[in-house]
Amino acid sequence: MSETPAELLRTTVRHDGARPFLTFYDDATGERVELSTTTFDNWVAKTAGFLTGGLSAEPGERVALRLPAHWQALAWAAACWSAGVCVVLGDEDDVEVAVVGPDGVAAAADAAGSAPEVVGLALRPLGGRFTEPLPPGVTDYAVEVPGYPDRFAPLAPPDDAEPALERAGVVHTLGGLADHARQRAEQLGAGPGGRLLVATDDLGTALVDALLVPLVVGGSAVLVRHEDPAGRSARTATERVTATAAA
Repeated sequence: MSETPAELLRTTVRHDGARPFLTFYDDATGERVELSTTTFDNWVAKTAGFLTGGLSAEPGERVALRLPAHWQALAWAAACWSAGVCVVLGDEDDVEVAVVGPDGVAAAADAAGSAPEVVGLALRPLGGRFTEPLPPGVTDYAVEVPGYPDRFAPLAPPDDAEPALERAGVVHTLGGLADHARQRAEQLGAGPGGRLLVATDDLGTALVDALLVPLVVGGSAVLVRHEDPAGRSARTATERVTATAAA
């Protein structure tokens, strides 16, 4: 059997939970957030608990992530994979849960019938909640998720043949994601323990390059949204980047 993302994350936490795993920058706002492997895993566990306990998502169901490249979006994807739930990128309607950022809340509320559950992410620093009331039918993720445990264990480990990521009609299985990430790591020259700079606003790219590639090489990532190219050289040196996945 192939390894799943959840198994890779567990291995990474056991190996060195304190080391930096994901560093997120938004050059449009000046935000910088650094998450250790354990901290990222805690967010994943809480989100998986919310997904299965609060939203009643079950293995094999589909969750639409209508989000930009953001550290919370990566945590959501890893949570879905921990629970055996398929991540759908794009505006697909046939989903059980739709997760939207602040720019998508109004549209999601207007089309609330297209998904039984709609979750809004404010995408504020430190995972802050929305500052204004949300429309009826939209749940504030930051309000709900803190109460869930820092550890998540599914009733049965997801099978590696389960659908895990659907994008533009292409479906990857849980095991296939790990295999795809290893191929991508070779393309990028990301060796064992590598630290990868990923400058992108596209969530699909970030899921592979900033989450899955670091997991398969036992490394870490610096994810940059709204990158100011003039600052790349300094950031590469400061963050001790060893490989780059950016235009």
